[in-house]
Amino acid sequence: MATSGLLVEQLKYARKLFGTTTSVFDESDAGFAPDQELYTVAGHIAHSADAIEWFVEGAFGKGWGLDFEASIAKARAVTSLAEAVAWLDRAFATAVAVVERSTDAELAEPIADPSIMGSVPKLAVVTALIDHTAHHRGSLAVYARLRGKTPPMLYS
Repeated sequence: MATSGLLVEQLKYARKLFGTTTSVFDESDAGFAPDQELYTVAGHIAHSADAIEWFVEGAFGKGWGLDFEASIAKARAVTSLAEAVAWLDRAFATAVAVVERSTDAELAEPIADPSIMGSVPKLAVVTALIDHTAHHRGSLAVYARLRGKTPPMLYS
């Protein structure tokens, strides 16, 4: 299997795990946050989606967008669980499409803009975005428990 195929499988698996963790939420949970300074449930999911797009654009597109305040505001503006999940689905689908159409040689090329991840190969961005979504998936598991919900076992 080509490198792109392996990376695509990792992306699809990361999306599945995120969906498993967040499956306990419904629209009534969208605005929940344990503190006003923290992302809401919908905001966490929206931020995860935005970050996937950011990683893909940083490695495969025009480079890293560094207006983090605008990104935070964009994620915080999402108040609907359905809207956040739809964005996450689109972001993962875009990441999969970009990786699928990349050759092994392209994936091995260094990221053109070294300001965030240095000069690592483009393929490294997949690990970074999966790690980032796992971080937010973990936060959302805590949010679920604070709401009295139990996230399903991930690996069954």
